[in-house]
Amino acid sequence: MFPHLKNFAIRGPFNITGVSDTASRRRIFTCRPTAPADEMRCATEIVKNLTAKAFRRSASPEDLEGLMGFYKSGREKGDFESGVRSALEAIIASPNFVFRLENEPIGVKAGQSYRISDQEMAARLSYFLWSTTPDDELLKLAGQKRLSDPVVLEAQVHRMLMDSRSETLATRFAAQWLHLSDLDTMNPDPLYYPQFDRTLAQSMRRETELLFDSILREDRNVMELLTADYTFVDERLARHYQIPNIDGNRFRRIKVDRDYRKGLLGQGSILTLTSIADRTSPVMRGKFVMEVLLGTPSPPPPPNVPDLQETKAIQGERVLTLRQRMESHRASPTCAGCHKFMDPIGLALENFDPT
Repeated sequence: MFPHLKNFAIRGPFNITGVSDTASRRRIFTCRPTAPADEMRCATEIVKNLTAKAFRRSASPEDLEGLMGFYKSGREKGDFESGVRSALEAIIASPNFVFRLENEPIGVKAGQSYRISDQEMAARLSYFLWSTTPDDELLKLAGQKRLSDPVVLEAQVHRMLMDSRSETLATRFAAQWLHLSDLDTMNPDPLYYPQFDRTLAQSMRRETELLFDSILREDRNVMELLTADYTFVDERLARHYQIPNIDGNRFRRIKVDRDYRKGLLGQGSILTLTSIADRTSPVMRGKFVMEVLLGTPSPPPPPNVPDLQETKAIQGERVLTLRQRMESHRASPTCAGCHKFMDPIGLALENFDPT
């Protein structure tokens, strides 16, 4: 028997004497009243700070009036902290926190372009580059209406890209664009591809994220997404690609010696996403390139067209290749219109198997 954990339980805490000091509480309680007369001033400061972070903009007089009403209601039922708790509950229940709202200026006609506010720009920047709320520096510049200055805006973009939080551009933006989350649902047939498992799928995804991240951070040409002569591998992925002398779980940048392995279209993540369980799919691969990389989605297939699996694989005594089966599949003029663009792209990737 291997050692294993069957049950795990945590009991306690015991003999509680009060709420302990934590990092999150210190961020909320930026001040403490020293006398009853000081409570309203301190509460207003706390609510104003929390509102600016939660609403991604400076608190307006109307915001403060409403939220301080919640503070007073909570204070009447308890102590100072109870009041702050009530105000905080109101803040996180507000649509201004739940949704990233942008207000259209008064008098703007339908379809007319207009400049968004500095505070709305701060939120857009932060959620695009960091996938989170703006930091204090960004909010301060927005409050001073300096973010609309192109020089200040460019400097902030560079600062944010240098921050470690910008990795979310690769882990979220690129993952959504390239459909990398779908790798979790891919299950190549284990009889044909026994080497594929979740660990390999995770390594494949990380390789693509790191390529995107490196092109972004090093300000490289976007075409390197297709032509990069380098990639990132750990031991598991290197073994899958038959690349020698890579040990351990740390990803490292290596030069790609094989021309066919360059760029996104030579990476296991994209190739697995565009295959089915037991074979490649030139149609899916061509469709992926057209829709995701070129932004030219194909129209939906006409009704009553059989799947490729239903297209006869044997004619007489001859076993048809996948290319020949696809030629038969698109014999109908209604199919040929789309397939003449998709299929050559997908067939160019037939050097790769489903993983």
